[in-house]
Amino acid sequence: MTRRVIIDTDPGLDDAVAILFALASGLFDVIGVTTLAGNIGLERTTANAGALLTAMGRSDIPVISGAATAMLRDNIDASVIHGDDGLRGVTLPEALMSPQSGAVDWLARTLTDAPSGSIDILALGPLTNMAQLVTHHPAAAERIGHLIVMGGTIHEPGNAGPMAEFNFAFDPEAVSTVLRSGIKTTIVPLDVTRRVRADRPYVKALRQTPAGDIAANLITAYLQDDRQSRPLHDPCVMLLAVAPGLFEVERFCLGVDLALDADAGRLRLSETGSPVNVAMRVDVEGALALLASAFD
Repeated sequence: MTRRVIIDTDPGLDDAVAILFALASGLFDVIGVTTLAGNIGLERTTANAGALLTAMGRSDIPVISGAATAMLRDNIDASVIHGDDGLRGVTLPEALMSPQSGAVDWLARTLTDAPSGSIDILALGPLTNMAQLVTHHPAAAERIGHLIVMGGTIHEPGNAGPMAEFNFAFDPEAVSTVLRSGIKTTIVPLDVTRRVRADRPYVKALRQTPAGDIAANLITAYLQDDRQSRPLHDPCVMLLAVAPGLFEVERFCLGVDLALDADAGRLRLSETGSPVNVAMRVDVEGALALLASAFD
């Protein structure tokens, strides 16, 4: 049975691959895509989300723009990784439908109108939209079935600071707000996502369908060197949602570093922290096989 989900995202190359998987696999009922600034600015992330839906013939799914800035901090620019357009020049059709605005209010209405626990949220970017939902619509936020988040690191070095991962470093206050909310949350950190990478033969094999061609183009643009891609961070969220058996999950009590230094957003193990499920290991071959299966 497909699970009803909302994708909260800032596409972004690996976000785009994750969205393609969700749409092509038939394993999700995607009822909306909410956007926010993260990898690049809000206008571009929103345009990219709409373009992906159009490319997949899913202009029936609404795109709703949300937070343009972090809660209390200046935005971090990740265009060096994703390019100024967020997709490193990968061409997609222009979105057929205009985006809506007001993602947080839309999330609150959608969650309130649905049976409690029947909608999961797959969060691929910073947690600003989620934190604003918790702050302004706490009763609606409590109705989330499962919040699965790409972010953070436990033992791995960071990619935005010595021990800080980009999504969590972008808006540490948002992370703290969400973790303290009591929402059922699973974090997929760098400890897992850095293991999941595609090589050139894998990318070539994706080119079986139009969606596979787009995914192959995106991963090619995401190649770290001539052999393999950068980590496929965000697709891991989708994979965990539909195949949790591919992952080993542990429960930690976690706090968030809110200092104004290079480790802002760092997760810290703490007896007084919030209890959170964290994916710590992954069956890499199984994960890559499942990802590819959507594009057969």
